[in-house]
Amino acid sequence: MSPITDTKTNHAAIHAEKPLHPYWAEIVRITPEAEGIATYWLRFADPGLQARYHFQPGQFNMVYLPGYGEAAISMSSDPEAEDRLVGHTIRFVGNVTQNIRRLKVGDQIGLRGPFGSAWPMQELEGQDIIIACGGIGLPPLRPALYHIIRNREKYGKVILLYGARSPKDLMYPSEYEAWQKADIDVQVTVDRGDETWQGQVGVVPMLFYRFRLDPRQSSVLTCGPEIMIRFVIFEALARRIPSERIYVSLERNMKCGQGSCGHCQIGPYFVCKDGPVFRFDALEKYFNVEEF
Repeated sequence: MSPITDTKTNHAAIHAEKPLHPYWAEIVRITPEAEGIATYWLRFADPGLQARYHFQPGQFNMVYLPGYGEAAISMSSDPEAEDRLVGHTIRFVGNVTQNIRRLKVGDQIGLRGPFGSAWPMQELEGQDIIIACGGIGLPPLRPALYHIIRNREKYGKVILLYGARSPKDLMYPSEYEAWQKADIDVQVTVDRGDETWQGQVGVVPMLFYRFRLDPRQSSVLTCGPEIMIRFVIFEALARRIPSERIYVSLERNMKCGQGSCGHCQIGPYFVCKDGPVFRFDALEKYFNVEEF
């Protein structure tokens, strides 16, 4: 496999003639997830596009709101769901997303994509998988979890290490039991507990001390705050997991989705085109450089 990924974006079939042209999608459901975060479930207005649209776990769309611009948002839904709705879990932090917050069911927004590389689910078959994520880093990994559950017999041990600032900031807590029933070891921690919290208190990298792994057959997928990613990588390398089996999803200021504007460049790579999912051995020489 290449040092980036072998997973290719499939946006060309949809945007072959007009790569910067958004397609309209209707909001059919809005699910509040935490304070300032909600999942928007979308259906394309064009039935033909709705029928042929497909994404891979880890990819993203450019979400367009007229008059405000675009934001790169990872898909957080099941790529193989029967209803084929596209889910985006959105944190309301910028001009575009704060105005998306005002939209209601029945309103429309524009989508371009899917863009970017994906989690290498086929390459991971037969491996033990450690998924380490924090906060809003779980949504880009949720499609990978759905894929694993649908194909559980193809993977070894699967351990989810997930953390948030507080219990009320946890993403998708109603799904943890179902994931555990699918033979996924779900370990959750928070920075600060409350009077109702009976689970772990601490940071995600510390959860590596709670289980044993075999570095010869283990891979790590990580997404979340950059400081958390750095310490997850440190813990993985300390356990002799090679850098080519550590996969990182990065968040950068992506403006075009096709490597044209240069806003998301890291070393020789563009996060929107070569990422957002990278093998760590491709990033290692740039990862500790200030403003990389």
